[in-house]
Amino acid sequence: MAHSVRIIPRLDIKGPNLIKGIHLEGLRVVGDPQEFALRYYAQGADELLFMDIVASLYQRNNLTDIIKRAADQVYVPITVAGGIRSLDDVSKMMASGADKVAINTAAIARPQLVAEVARRFGSQCMVLGVEAKQVEAGRWEAYTDNGRERTGKDVVQWAREAVDLGAGEILLTSVDREGTRKGFDIALLQQVCDAVQVPVIASGGFGKAADLVAACASGVSGVAIADAFHWNRMSLAQVKRAAVDAGLDVRLSEPGYAE
Repeated sequence: MAHSVRIIPRLDIKGPNLIKGIHLEGLRVVGDPQEFALRYYAQGADELLFMDIVASLYQRNNLTDIIKRAADQVYVPITVAGGIRSLDDVSKMMASGADKVAINTAAIARPQLVAEVARRFGSQCMVLGVEAKQVEAGRWEAYTDNGRERTGKDVVQWAREAVDLGAGEILLTSVDREGTRKGFDIALLQQVCDAVQVPVIASGGFGKAADLVAACASGVSGVAIADAFHWNRMSLAQVKRAAVDAGLDVRLSEPGYAE
């Protein structure tokens, strides 16, 4: 049976700029996030993921204006991540046009927030953001603050706990693979997909079409891609075509779909 998969451009934002790093560090400016968001939408992105990568540092999310501008012209789901710490923050993001919020640091600090967001806005809105670093063979620890701060939480156990609290999706980033183009951490994806019954989005490590196919074989529902799209190493159309060739079920012919 064909496995349905979402291709999700990930836009890491610092101030007004779209940026990209390696292992979530060593950042380079790519350009205007709005321009890239519209390009990816026109190419057939299934969703867009906006990540304020300095939000936790400054304890606030600065994406409201960027999200408002994007939501006016983009008609696919938008997920916002970074610095979302309260129901009030979630309300602001939803009012700006976001469909979902991904919460990492604040959920680890106070897991009950996951239940509160799910109750108020629905599980489908509450995405658990997980930054995973391998600590030994077959075991990963959840980190916060762009992979800088240890939490002592086991990734698989934490994913289970958050889903029990009401998280409707997991955005799973491998800090070890992020920006390396070496492929996703398949063992990590497999363990988390096996542990929970909600969609898992793989992030960190996409380098070539075969990486997408390998990730989907582990059970993920989507992949978040930044580097390959931002630097034009592959277009969304090429990634989707490769997915179709591999027998995966992806959305192709939609208005706005372009090479």
